[in-house]
Amino acid sequence: MSAVRVLVVDDSASMRAALSAILSQDPDIDVVGCAPEPTSARAMIKELNPDVLTLDVEMPGMDGLSFLERVMRLRPMPVVMCSTLTARGTAVTIEALRLGAVDCIAKPSGNAADIARDADRLRRTVKGAAHSRVHGVATTAPSAPLSGRFDPDRVIAIGASTGGVEALFKLIGSLPANCPPVLIVQHMPGSFTNGFAARLDAAAAPKVVEARDGDILSPGTVYIAPGGRSHMVLRPGPPRRLQLTDEPAVGGHRPAADRLFESVAALGRKGLGVLLTGMGEDGARGLLRMHQSGARTFAQSAESCVVYGMPRAAVELGAVERQLPLDGMARAVLDACRV
Repeated sequence: MSAVRVLVVDDSASMRAALSAILSQDPDIDVVGCAPEPTSARAMIKELNPDVLTLDVEMPGMDGLSFLERVMRLRPMPVVMCSTLTARGTAVTIEALRLGAVDCIAKPSGNAADIARDADRLRRTVKGAAHSRVHGVATTAPSAPLSGRFDPDRVIAIGASTGGVEALFKLIGSLPANCPPVLIVQHMPGSFTNGFAARLDAAAAPKVVEARDGDILSPGTVYIAPGGRSHMVLRPGPPRRLQLTDEPAVGGHRPAADRLFESVAALGRKGLGVLLTGMGEDGARGLLRMHQSGARTFAQSAESCVVYGMPRAAVELGAVERQLPLDGMARAVLDACRV
């Protein structure tokens, strides 16, 4: 297998050298070039045809987010946002992921152990990004949310990872204000989930909140599991409540889609599970539990996923009733919930 060809874009000469050196330590990565700003980066993309772009946020002439939007519109390719801002700038990170960045990571910094950890994550993220399927940004205005009357006893549970932020903006943005309660596990650092909920709330008709322990489920509300701290599970009640538990990570994830789906399986036919784009297998076994309990179970189709990992694992287990393109997911989910 040929090495992953990477173009590093950063306005700092020392950081370009550092990132290039870190990436080049992996024999499966070939840094084909370094660009100091977007204008030269555009020319190098055309000339070098890299597999992956690492992109800084703040640069002269055009900021990284503006350049990312242009890249996704004109020449979609895997982009990893790599900046000091992504460590603290939740809004910047969420916007980059919404625009189609595969991932956002902080530049290696801190003590020797921190730098080694961050460097390893950078290499793994870049190699994973090379195998992702990137879609260009939409050039048409988003359609109005779907409408109808829905079973108030239904609960929709969604799991997502890599590519999930972009997918969730599209899916949740298509739901009406009176949709059934929606529970979401999106793999994301804990410092980002509250900002993600706020940004999604501003863009969607339903109310979107970061879940709290003891929340009573309410129609028209989307609950985002807090990242990194606990699992989010449903207690069937009555009334139906969310519980944030301190159980160990499942498959390296906390929160895990598997734990959410397993808890929603207790609702039987009143549950509906959706597994979206993402690396790994999280959610596959939990979705199988839901399927076996009589719940409806959907997965995002391969051609519309950024990474067809979690949905593939669920399909291979026999957990998926239907595979659907992202553009058709909201309608299918709502049709299954209509009265």
